[in-house]
Amino acid sequence: MAETGAGRRARGLALWRAQTPVMRGVVMMCLSTVAFSAMHVTIRHLSADLSVYQIAFFRNAFGLMFLAPLIVGGGIAQIRTPRLGLHALRGLVNFGAMLMFFTAVATTPLAKVTALSFTAPIFTAVMSVLVLGERFRARRWAAIGFGFLGMLAILRPGLSVVETGALLALAAAALWSVAMILIKMLSRTETSVAIVAWMAIFLSLFSLGPAIWTWTDPSPSAWGWLLFVGLAGSLAQVSLSQSLKETDPTAVLPFDFLKLIWTALLAAWLFGEVPDVFVWIGAAIIFGSGFYIAWRERQAGKAAARASLG
Repeated sequence: MAETGAGRRARGLALWRAQTPVMRGVVMMCLSTVAFSAMHVTIRHLSADLSVYQIAFFRNAFGLMFLAPLIVGGGIAQIRTPRLGLHALRGLVNFGAMLMFFTAVATTPLAKVTALSFTAPIFTAVMSVLVLGERFRARRWAAIGFGFLGMLAILRPGLSVVETGALLALAAAALWSVAMILIKMLSRTETSVAIVAWMAIFLSLFSLGPAIWTWTDPSPSAWGWLLFVGLAGSLAQVSLSQSLKETDPTAVLPFDFLKLIWTALLAAWLFGEVPDVFVWIGAAIIFGSGFYIAWRERQAGKAAARASLG
């Protein structure tokens, strides 16, 4: 007797739950890297005919559509908030970072943009000191310094032309670090669903006006690609969040480097872009620095927890 669809889903769910939390986290992180890379390549393809404002709007609008079942399924009460202003500020900062990053993706070699995006955790560490008053010791400051050396290895100012898109990618990473600080502040009182939902809502609202101002009717095929961008973006965000929820971030963060590999392969195949060796060297330095900062934060958190118990 043939197995029913419900039976296959139940068996698949049981198999998934039988895996260790680390394995589930790694799988979800790898899935997020594929989804992010596919989205970025599609944005580059669409930017030949549509403005980044339109692409950003449909990324947010279609992304919200795909997130709607998650929001509605848990009940509207879970997104009620007394901190609407902070959610709006986070959405505005995210919107600025998204426009800068999408412009960089549309105009600059994709592997370079992806490599520079790895600076976001380093900017976040600096912002944590400046805004949240966190205290770093010499080793974490050294890691931050090495991260910026990796950035210089990619850009090589004075030795090669620094593209505007590369600077926009860095500015987007810096703005994203501000958004991460706001997320830390919101997470003290808000549910993860509320944070994701209000981000999607405000991003859709903020991107609507610029999209109308620069409107070009998408072709039938472009509509399909825009829908895919929304789906891939939502899948990437949900997979990344679930990966970090399953296990300790330091167990899965090394796999985030796959994002550069997938993007480089797709960009070489579809657009003939082959990253030079300095992109790989700089990306490895930046990524290693970011991972070390995350590892040190985890160790500091463990030490603080032991101290509170002792």
